[in-house]
Amino acid sequence: MSVITVLVVDDAIFMRTTIKRMLEEHQFDIIGEAANGLEAVEMYRKLLPDVVTMDITMPGMTGIEAVKAIISEHPDAKIVMVTALGQQKLIVDALEFGAKDFITKPFNPEQMVQVLQNVTAESD
Repeated sequence: MSVITVLVVDDAIFMRTTIKRMLEEHQFDIIGEAANGLEAVEMYRKLLPDVVTMDITMPGMTGIEAVKAIISEHPDAKIVMVTALGQQKLIVDALEFGAKDFITKPFNPEQMVQVLQNVTAESD
């Protein structure tokens, strides 16, 4: 199996670092990080990662707006929403706009790895 490339999107540097470390320990290749939706859309265009971990609530452009923008340009993009408890309505919106799955904070490395492997293994 080839190495899965990931774009990590979260406005909290602590969260980006946590996700990055978790995934690198499981042989994922973190090819980019973005602090908001706008950066995520720009970086997606440049990097074309296998999968994106996308925070929902961010300043400027939210994760949901970023999902809409990325999916409109790249319908086959694989985006996994990273969300806090109590954001079910936002998760439903994100999935309707094309996100493939979601994971709820706090999560453990096994959950994160499993979700990303499942999403990238799915053929469209």
